[in-house]
Amino acid sequence: MAKCVLGVIGGSGIYDLPGLEDARWERIESPWGTPSDAVRRGRFKGREVVFLPRHGRGHVFSPTDINYRANIDVLKRAGVTDVVSLSACGSLREDLPPGTFVVVDQFIDRTFAREKSFFGAGCVAHVAFGQPVSPRLADRLEAAGRSAGVPVVRGGTYLVMEGPQFSTLAESRLYRSWGCDVIGMTNMPEAKLAREAELCYATVAMVTDYDCWHDAHGDVDVQSVIRVMTENRAKAQDLVARLIADLPDEHEPCPAGSDRALDFAIMTAPDYRDPALVANLGAVAGRVLAR
Repeated sequence: MAKCVLGVIGGSGIYDLPGLEDARWERIESPWGTPSDAVRRGRFKGREVVFLPRHGRGHVFSPTDINYRANIDVLKRAGVTDVVSLSACGSLREDLPPGTFVVVDQFIDRTFAREKSFFGAGCVAHVAFGQPVSPRLADRLEAAGRSAGVPVVRGGTYLVMEGPQFSTLAESRLYRSWGCDVIGMTNMPEAKLAREAELCYATVAMVTDYDCWHDAHGDVDVQSVIRVMTENRAKAQDLVARLIADLPDEHEPCPAGSDRALDFAIMTAPDYRDPALVANLGAVAGRVLAR
């Protein structure tokens, strides 16, 4: 079994985790282009952890401009086996007020301007994605949140919009009618690419606002989002610290098959595969392409 290495995608309050030892920034090259930033490696209570600032230090990339393929590729190259995403989100439910952490289990992808797959012409693959979140990792996130005293809710659907603008009132009402629970701009295609890279993936959606549907609240704005994000920072750090301490030394097989997602996914016959694309897929799919 492989050693369990946690990768955490999030903001500045996360990669500055108190107690992180031997912390260092490490630039990893990717054939998929430039990732959001270098990764920050370190050890927490003896366990290896790798942090990646999703928007780059200083928040320099909008959700649409993030190179999601490069980000997932460099985490895979860094030896990560399990990925936790921490994302600021809007609430689409009355009973999910700002400050709530939602361990989501489903996504609806409404993005349209992003590269969504490592595969394509020259090497076609179709991965199963019915269960987009690794349930065992989600279990550990829920337990860590409750241990930290965070108001955590298990289960929910995350509507991923393109952005960078926030929703119109009509859109917000539509997504509520679909039964969505939170709305954000960053977890797609991140989750899809993590599955293609055979990484276990789970999300904590940190609620910062009520989007724009709530009659008792005004339209969402950056100032209010940042205020709640700042309040959530210490809670997120505590949750991540407790999660790391709870992880096993060896990576556990994923009940949803995340870590074996490519076993039967590649459709293109070996003789017809594009060598250049196959070379780019070395870290992501080398386990199966080498057969």
